[in-house]
Amino acid sequence: MRATFVLKILSPKCRIQNHRTYIIYVVKKVGKMFKLTEKGEKIQEMFDTIAPRYDFLNRVLSFGIDRSWRRFAVKKIKYAPNGRILDVATGTGDVALEIAAQTPSSVSITGIDFSGEMVELGKQKVAASSYAGRINMHVAPCEDIPFADDSFDSITIAFGIRNVVDRSQGLKEMYRVLKPGGRVVILEFSTPRFALFKHLYHFYFLKVLPVIGGLFSKFSAYKYLPDSVIEFPSQDQFKTIMAGVGFKNTQHHDLTLGIATVYTGEK
Repeated sequence: MRATFVLKILSPKCRIQNHRTYIIYVVKKVGKMFKLTEKGEKIQEMFDTIAPRYDFLNRVLSFGIDRSWRRFAVKKIKYAPNGRILDVATGTGDVALEIAAQTPSSVSITGIDFSGEMVELGKQKVAASSYAGRINMHVAPCEDIPFADDSFDSITIAFGIRNVVDRSQGLKEMYRVLKPGGRVVILEFSTPRFALFKHLYHFYFLKVLPVIGGLFSKFSAYKYLPDSVIEFPSQDQFKTIMAGVGFKNTQHHDLTLGIATVYTGEK
């Protein structure tokens, strides 16, 4: 069993690129330092760049449906009195806040994300909410979660697992810090199976979404989004990956004709 304790939650390294300053966050742990891959750093930089417009564009581009998807996902979590919930790839804290809204005041929530800009915006949202005393947020990657084994009753990750470069390692880390009997809840975009709707969805996702996103934020980021979704495994394939890591009782629930899917598994 590997115990992990945080010595220093982040160490910023500045990089000048395209006349912007990006912060590359490195998580420091006892006896080791985790370094993102080059691809991981590029994805991190992309999310740092789009962070100020992220919430606004989520609502516009999903027509507000993303809120109902998050509520559905959070209803799937398990927790005990005085329990702890971890939200991975927490972004600006939407799922963490939803967890707080749906759980008793004795439950504490921790959010982690590899984007420092997202976390800073999330901290501001949490501080302005009525749940400030229950939610704490840190900069950390999914592939190397800075908490001890068997720490959390449930773990959530919404629209984040496809951005994890080493997906199997990310799932292994979530499994490691989950308590025995605990549950992981993964909300992710998926490709609809119904042929006509699938064609309409791909047209919007591949042609319309990047253009609208580019008007308010960075075009390449919203071109990356549909590409990453199309490359993501099918529901059955992803459940097989989850089972390979050790998760039991894996299930999936398609939402809105298969635009999004909620996956659950237990330790």
